[in-house]
Amino acid sequence: MWFVFAAASAVCFGLRGILYQWTSQRPIDRNLLLLGVYLSGTIIAFAVNAFVRQPWSPGCWVGVWMGLFSFISNASMYRGFAVGRASVIAMFTGLPPVVVVTLAYLLWGERLNMWQTCSFAVIVLGILMIRYSNDISLRNLQGAGWGALTMIAFGITDLSSKKATMLGAETLPTLMLMYVTGTVLFGAAWYAGRRKLAAARAIAAASSEVRQSVAEAAAGKASPAAWTAPRTLLWGMVVGLTNISGMMLVMPAFKLGVTGLVSVVIAMNVVFVLLYARFVLKERFTKLEAGGLTCALIGIIILRLAA
Repeated sequence: MWFVFAAASAVCFGLRGILYQWTSQRPIDRNLLLLGVYLSGTIIAFAVNAFVRQPWSPGCWVGVWMGLFSFISNASMYRGFAVGRASVIAMFTGLPPVVVVTLAYLLWGERLNMWQTCSFAVIVLGILMIRYSNDISLRNLQGAGWGALTMIAFGITDLSSKKATMLGAETLPTLMLMYVTGTVLFGAAWYAGRRKLAAARAIAAASSEVRQSVAEAAAGKASPAAWTAPRTLLWGMVVGLTNISGMMLVMPAFKLGVTGLVSVVIAMNVVFVLLYARFVLKERFTKLEAGGLTCALIGIIILRLAA
């Protein structure tokens, strides 16, 4: 049963990754979008628990820790899609099991067997092949940096989910605290961004830059109009449906299954994003990139079978 929960969660997170990539190419306020994602999760978690009435316990407070690292991972993934190649970011979103298995060994004594060690070697080889591919640029390296941060933060989020289940925390109360935390953090980030933008506009209005921008607009060089705040928030809440759906499936999977194995199955959401990058975005891979991505996926499969 745990595999069904984990696989369904992977589908939800794969769809989330596709929507993040599509949205990152639009003139949209990133923090406001993600505020909508977490606000949607908060509302749904509270509404559902109003009917099922899952009890609160001290373990539910792990949800605050989950919210913090979920904030970091989602913000990093979105930023990575904005500045790097979708295929590179997608590859990193498939690697949190490396973090999960390593930290699970250090924290709870979960040991690696021969096949798990082999899978790590294959995954690292894939990363190195992508790193040294012919068309890697400073832009792509920046995207890889955001991808690495995404990988680490998602891994810690998975470990926190497992810890909550170990403490006997129920799914919905834990997710409430997670999404409330994320809502507060993204709300603060959005507010800070608005103040910074207002200050920048005030400076520009007092300089010759405003006349230059008017001239460029008259010449037809104006950038696309940004989405309005209500439209951005509403779209974020729609995207949030994939996020809360995935998280509601994650915790039962961790409760019933082994930490590393569950994390690996969930990480297979990378397949959906890679297929999107190849067949919708028409991204072409160099031989080294294709080989690196293949190695990473093979490593994930080996880890899934060996865990």
